[in-house]
Amino acid sequence: MKAVGFKRSLPIDENQSLINFECETPKPGKRDILVKIQAISVNPVDYKVRLNSAKDHELDEPKIIGWDASGVVEGIGEGVNQFKPGDEVFYAGDITRSGCYAEYQLVDERIVAKKPDNFNWEEAAALPLTSLTAWESIFDRLRIKENEGSGKSILIIGGAGGVGSIAIQLLKKLTRLKVIATASRDVTRNWCEKMGADAIVNHHDLLDQMQNYKNPDYIINFADTSTHWNAMAELIAPQGGICCVVNTSESVDLNLLKEKSVSFHWELMFTRSMFKTEDMIAQHKILNRIKALAEENKIISTMNRKFEGLNAETFKKVHKLQESGKSVGKNVISF
Repeated sequence: MKAVGFKRSLPIDENQSLINFECETPKPGKRDILVKIQAISVNPVDYKVRLNSAKDHELDEPKIIGWDASGVVEGIGEGVNQFKPGDEVFYAGDITRSGCYAEYQLVDERIVAKKPDNFNWEEAAALPLTSLTAWESIFDRLRIKENEGSGKSILIIGGAGGVGSIAIQLLKKLTRLKVIATASRDVTRNWCEKMGADAIVNHHDLLDQMQNYKNPDYIINFADTSTHWNAMAELIAPQGGICCVVNTSESVDLNLLKEKSVSFHWELMFTRSMFKTEDMIAQHKILNRIKALAEENKIISTMNRKFEGLNAETFKKVHKLQESGKSVGKNVISF
């Protein structure tokens, strides 16, 4: 099968940063489905893994990354009971296994769902990783309850990114919280408005911008944790909750949260698949909810830009866009 990967961690402008190659089509093991991929989307985790997996050595075989895809079930392994060949599916995958920059991919059925009937391949591929991250942040980590939150508010830092885009939608459709999102440019402010944010503030001047609003009961930070740590600690309401997804680039003072009895949570979408947790099938159920919300027209795809071609040059363009920090919504590649 055709695939795109890398053997060294190199800047994206380097010729060998991503390469075309061919390898054998994998065979499904226990609880695996083999998917013929139709479209994928690129996330920040993609370039972070590319830049850090082979810094000091060259890999023996090219590494295939990518964790967002839609496609058709081609084959199934022992014990699979959720899917059959021919099913159209979408999923984010498992960071400990080979990724989706390829014609075919193996994925455990417990983290897969049938794609929304009203979404095309590209629209569906934009959703899994970000939907799972947003859902787990909101409902699993902060334990916000559906249809509750009247009179309370939540601040989303990084509102125009892939995760922020779907988090805004989920909060507006499934809770009664007031949603305040951060954005600093006209294009990102307009995007957050399109996603349904109640208010938009500039993250470059967060403390001053938030003076017109009461202290948020919840904060979810999809941007840099260290940069916004002190502001989050100052802004969060007493007994509130903060959830972050990005590693700290420097030490932060957890004691800043003690006086207010604030809870702090990490969210990593890959935790369930990485550790094969007892509730691993929760991601199958979450994606089924996303499918239903999409088919009921309660959420829209966060796809913003579309590219085409299973080749290194196309992937380099999208990685460069992701690394620029100027990407809005999701960037999708169809094969």
